[in-house]
Amino acid sequence: MADEVKELLQEYREGKISRREFIQKAAVLTGSLIAATSLLDSLVCPSAYAAQVDPNDAALSSGVVQFAGPAGTISGYQSKPKAAGKYPGIIVIHENRGLNDHIRDVARRLAKEGYVALAPDYLSREGGTEKVNPKGGGIANLREVAPPKVVGEDSDAAVAYLRTLPDIRGDRVGVVGFCWGGQMTFMVSTHVRGLKAAVVYYGRSPEPVELMEKIEAPVLAHYGEEDPGVNKTIPAAEEAMKKYNKSYTYKIYPGAKHAFNNDTNADRYHPEAAKEAWNRTLEFFKKQLQG
Repeated sequence: MADEVKELLQEYREGKISRREFIQKAAVLTGSLIAATSLLDSLVCPSAYAAQVDPNDAALSSGVVQFAGPAGTISGYQSKPKAAGKYPGIIVIHENRGLNDHIRDVARRLAKEGYVALAPDYLSREGGTEKVNPKGGGIANLREVAPPKVVGEDSDAAVAYLRTLPDIRGDRVGVVGFCWGGQMTFMVSTHVRGLKAAVVYYGRSPEPVELMEKIEAPVLAHYGEEDPGVNKTIPAAEEAMKKYNKSYTYKIYPGAKHAFNNDTNADRYHPEAAKEAWNRTLEFFKKQLQG
């Protein structure tokens, strides 16, 4: 039963089933609706973990920001170097769990490398991640709550906001995203004008593929070998990017699962793949944004 519960929990975290579906199926396994509810609450509460970059790092200025969007105020998390200068900007698109501590940490990692990193909360129109997803699990209906049109509009607003900052190089803005955010990164690169780099972490390719003709930025993508659902979209993307003469470089990491970069998810995290992918990401951003 333990393995079945574990698999069920992973499906919930990845947004494949809803909270109600999890409880219904777990109740069958545990024999009790109360036990199933308690199990969910105990297992998916956000757990503390050691951030790679301290939220109070003295070299960074990090915290919550708000900026204007087409449907109202958008909240986000921003991290940037304290040292005076002009820095490239990077939009960080969160996973299907919303804007959480892990994504905030990713933003700080980029800030340590000399970028102004902005992680918008793409659930802002619904009251924000804390309201929509207080338990921190995968959001099953995220594609309905934050459809591509919303993500595109709010990403436009995020880029426009970054370009108003005095310490930003407005002509050097990129985007990176993970899981659902990886798919949205690929999609955003077809929509937002003026992007100079896009990095996709295990995200599905845009549909229809004809959208890729609108991509301006070179795209770097990372995929896990054990992620067939996402990987089946690679050939069409590769063909379309060649057809439209776009730059598309990718690697499939042996033995890695979906979400292999997320060091808060022990079932998915693949240290070797994550390290190599991150180094390749930094090299890519340095070439495209810091030149």
